[in-house]
Amino acid sequence: MLSFGIIIFAVNKAIDYYSFVTIEKQMMEKADLSELSFREVLAQHRSSSVEPQTQEIVRLALEKLKASGKEVRIYDSSKQLLGLAVDGIIINDGKPLIFDKNIEKALSGSYAYTVTEDHLLYFATPIQNQFYENAYVYEFVDDISYFYVMMDQIRYILFAGAGGFIVLITLASLWIARNTTKPIKVLLGAVQSFSRQEFQRVHLNRKDELGMLADGLDSMGRQLHDYIQYQKQFVSNVSHELKTPLAAIRGFSQYLVEGENENKELQKIYGHLLQESDRLTRLINELLLLSRFDKAGSNELEARKTEMNELIQQVAMNMEAKSKDKGIKIMVSKAQGEPDDEGTTRVYANINPMLMSHAIANLVDNAIKYSGNHSQIKVEMEHTPSEIVIRIRDQGIGIASDELERVQERFYRAKNASTANGSGLGLSICKEIVERFNGYIDMESQIGEGTSVTIVLPRV
Repeated sequence: MLSFGIIIFAVNKAIDYYSFVTIEKQMMEKADLSELSFREVLAQHRSSSVEPQTQEIVRLALEKLKASGKEVRIYDSSKQLLGLAVDGIIINDGKPLIFDKNIEKALSGSYAYTVTEDHLLYFATPIQNQFYENAYVYEFVDDISYFYVMMDQIRYILFAGAGGFIVLITLASLWIARNTTKPIKVLLGAVQSFSRQEFQRVHLNRKDELGMLADGLDSMGRQLHDYIQYQKQFVSNVSHELKTPLAAIRGFSQYLVEGENENKELQKIYGHLLQESDRLTRLINELLLLSRFDKAGSNELEARKTEMNELIQQVAMNMEAKSKDKGIKIMVSKAQGEPDDEGTTRVYANINPMLMSHAIANLVDNAIKYSGNHSQIKVEMEHTPSEIVIRIRDQGIGIASDELERVQERFYRAKNASTANGSGLGLSICKEIVERFNGYIDMESQIGEGTSVTIVLPRV
């Protein structure tokens, strides 16, 4: 845009220069014609038998040249005004504005002119006698306002055309940019959707490299979708098939533990078998829950308006028995705000109460498992006009910063998580539940200092 402005400035200056050169040429042609007329008067007087008189020469010259300008003046070699005509009328005692420098330059044999602020052009030219001496100066005055009007019109056309050109270039650039970036945005959106496991058809009606890339992404998306669906179906089928024999194994293990009272070593083995069967049962249940998330339209995912203070309080009460075994105190901080008629602050979210209770309980359970004895767990809730923030803080072992993003992946466990039993599915289930209700989970942690897990949900 700056370079375009420089071009406009240069063109404007070129127009000014060309216009002044043009009008200067016209004035010089006019001065040459007037000079020829003046010379004719001088020649006529030289050819007559009467001695030529200066006053008579000036009078005849004015008569012949009085219409050649708004004003016509004749000076002698001593810069004295000899004659004056204004608007074609000869004036004897006029006192016009005189530019001495113009007269001096003309007497030296050159053309000279001056333009005043009111757009009057004073143009002086020398007149030679028979001895080739600059005996007179002929000067005419013209009103060149029309010239400035013409230049203003040219500038107006120039700037109007430049403005139109800028608008045209801008619109063309926007159109080109839109048509260039639109397919890239489509491909970027497809890649982002794939990263969220939301596979959709990708098609660009193009025959170039972008079209080929879109076809490649579409093919890759379909293959990934089929593979993931097959994997999920496989996990779901296996989980269902394992549930029944696992229940039988647990039942027999329970029977063996309760029936063995003499051999302590066997009772310990049976107890370990019962513990492992319970762990596998929890894993199967979590896998089945994930498989239900993967099936759209499940009634279990139906949401309703739920009061969050009561839900959090209930979850904390349910987890107290487990926390007391380790001497851990769960401290609940309710959301503050304007109380209702019953004196209670109520904050609502559009969720499934059972699933959200499961997610919060899972986070509190993790805090209990990975915290030391006689520590504290804080469950806090805050709210804004548009969001509800639930934060679970513990004083546990913490998570390394390079593992924070991965601990929400399925089956991933942090390197220091071996201190407690787990399947690596808990956080991923919490993430699935929260995201189903248009929320998200954020985590902060430091090794040896504890972990803070934040759930953010839309408020209704």
